[in-house]
Amino acid sequence: MKGEHTATATATATATISAILVDDEPLAREELAFLLKAHPEVHLVAQGKNGLEAYQLIKEHQPDVLFLDVAMPGLDGMELVRKLLDKKSKVPVPYMIFVTAYDQYAVQAFELNAIDYLLKPIDKARLTQSLQKVRRVLESPPSPAAKLEEMMRMMSVRPPQQTKLLVRSSNRLLLVDASELIYATIEDGLISMVTRGLEGQSNYRTIEDLQANLDPAVFWRVHRSYLVNINHIKEVVPWFKSSYQLKMDDRRNTEIPVSRAQTKRLRELLKL
Repeated sequence: MKGEHTATATATATATISAILVDDEPLAREELAFLLKAHPEVHLVAQGKNGLEAYQLIKEHQPDVLFLDVAMPGLDGMELVRKLLDKKSKVPVPYMIFVTAYDQYAVQAFELNAIDYLLKPIDKARLTQSLQKVRRVLESPPSPAAKLEEMMRMMSVRPPQQTKLLVRSSNRLLLVDASELIYATIEDGLISMVTRGLEGQSNYRTIEDLQANLDPAVFWRVHRSYLVNINHIKEVVPWFKSSYQLKMDDRRNTEIPVSRAQTKRLRELLKL
């Protein structure tokens, strides 16, 4: 199947890309499957809810690409990668797009060494970019196993983290300790940062760039537009339809929504 797709990828821009989607959250699977319907060249051949199912589905269908959640019960995404790379495994290694809501240092490793990553909640334009990358590698394929081995090596290395952050406030450029940052939010392409005694704008262009330079154990992307310091969460406020908001300990006691994709992590973090 993979050879057939590789051979025909240069013949037409709409060559079929066979795909498997694996995520333990049914709503997350449904959302990504729905978004993939906008890409008729993608043939979603199967879906699974954990790494063990993924292994069997890959063995059965030999897909071109696997959309793989990182954090799953049982055999998680990283353990599945190790199982696929085991020399005893006879299962062909597909190209992988990691779907994650977790550590940004890992996301950076995925970006460098896997085909791509998608950060939950998934953005339509970002999904389109990922599929464009898939098309390119199918036309001129590197070794997916070699790339995954390099990715696994890099997973043990954390990038340097910022201890000071630059904040623009009242025409001044101020330095604050990263630990003092309560939350950051983006609106109309501008990132605002809030501490107990200061509010201003960041010199980072995206929330992803800011998060990548902070401690992933402390700073959490709870929503597409919000990055919070978990040490400054004052209260968890139940919201409608089993969702939550976080009340922060800034001067305004700002309430920040937790996205549907992040609600599971909140429950695990606080044993809700």
